[in-house]
Amino acid sequence: MVKRQTKILSIVLGLLVVTSAAAQQPSLYSVRKMPFSTNFNSEISPVIVDGGVVFCSDKRFSGIKDRTAYNGKRVYSIYKVERIDTSEWRAGKEVKSERSRKFNSGPLCFGPDGRTVYFTSEVETGKQARNRKFKNYSGIFIGELSGTELTGVRPFKYNNPGYDVGQPSVSSDGKYIYFASNMPGGQGGTDLYYCELINNEWSAPVNPGPVINSSSNENYPSIHPAGKLYFSSNRSGGTGRLDVYSTLRYEGKWEKPVLMPEPINSTSDDFAFVAETGQQRGYFASNRENDDDIYSFSSLIRRMDVCDTLQENSYCYRFMEENAVKLDTTPFRYEWKFGDGTKAVGPVVEHCYEKPGAYLVQLDVVNLITKEVLYNEKSDSLIITDIEQPYITAPEVANAGQVLRLNADKTYLPGWNISQYYWNFGDETIQIGKEVDKAYLKPGTYNIQMIVTEEALPGMEPREKCICKNITITRQP
Repeated sequence: MVKRQTKILSIVLGLLVVTSAAAQQPSLYSVRKMPFSTNFNSEISPVIVDGGVVFCSDKRFSGIKDRTAYNGKRVYSIYKVERIDTSEWRAGKEVKSERSRKFNSGPLCFGPDGRTVYFTSEVETGKQARNRKFKNYSGIFIGELSGTELTGVRPFKYNNPGYDVGQPSVSSDGKYIYFASNMPGGQGGTDLYYCELINNEWSAPVNPGPVINSSSNENYPSIHPAGKLYFSSNRSGGTGRLDVYSTLRYEGKWEKPVLMPEPINSTSDDFAFVAETGQQRGYFASNRENDDDIYSFSSLIRRMDVCDTLQENSYCYRFMEENAVKLDTTPFRYEWKFGDGTKAVGPVVEHCYEKPGAYLVQLDVVNLITKEVLYNEKSDSLIITDIEQPYITAPEVANAGQVLRLNADKTYLPGWNISQYYWNFGDETIQIGKEVDKAYLKPGTYNIQMIVTEEALPGMEPREKCICKNITITRQP
């Protein structure tokens, strides 16, 4: 349906709507150290639960008494902290089990029921485990959380006294368990593996291969409900020693892992990353301040509930001589000059300008009987401007996996001093910049949001404006 705007003049103009198809980046996230992280102790492996966070710590029983294993090393125990408000937390409560005190508990995860706990601990607990020189490997154990107690603790099917298995993460549907292991046959020192729950039994461990694993160490897997797998690796090409990566499995294939940006990654060890459902907030562990501590992160790019839909600019108009339309038998010829060097003939004509600008539209009338020419019989100044809006330049349709170049070059906001362009791609990924590259991995229709913000003037809140546009992603041909 063609929309028209009519300008009431002796020359009637109707607008025709035409539908058409390397500096350092600011941070995408803010991070802060959590108040339940202690000085001189380590807190690692946060897990998001209702009302709070569960994590592991090797903190002391008291100010003078350490928790040590038989080999003299401090052991990790599980703690739960509850949120009071956006910044305050209650004191942590220890989650105990039959393995507490002399054996490690954690890293850990919860099953879909919120009660089943999968946690890392030593495989051997008998007499030989008390030998200070005994090499005790880690395994995964499963228990039921009752208050602050883990009961019914039982071993994972694929624990082995000859190598480590640990750091579990169970998918939200309970069908897959991911973990890290240095079992023989891997790609490097420590690899990621997964098992599938088939007929209530875990299948044999599967190594996803060199797309995910490297000749270095991969560990701390975290499978998000949206299907994205986060993990840590000390492979080359990262930001620091141990970095957080993400990948996605699509149609049975894993995508190449992507390095998470700073300040989530740093020049130190960054690991054990977990994200909330929308992946806009979450937690991770880092030793960027010497000891391992837990940090929260939050996206600086939000998805707005109310966002204007992009309107396409049109420079096409209909020009009409009113009297000629009323008296269609009048022996005149109407010659239009559009002010951009082009012309047309007729009582009603249409013309599309190439760009905004100020144009003088003139009408010459020729009497076909007397041959008299009335030059500039009518004229009008036509001012064409773009719609005042942020503007997303992006295709309507693209293939899955295709790298798209999106930009905001045609944004038209007179009087704005734009400081930044924030992109939310509708697939729980974000970017910053006037021009960005994006590839969608799955077919579907996605709603792209772009938010522009203005530099704040003294004493005033900065303005911001949001525009959105749908893009349809199809399967690769």
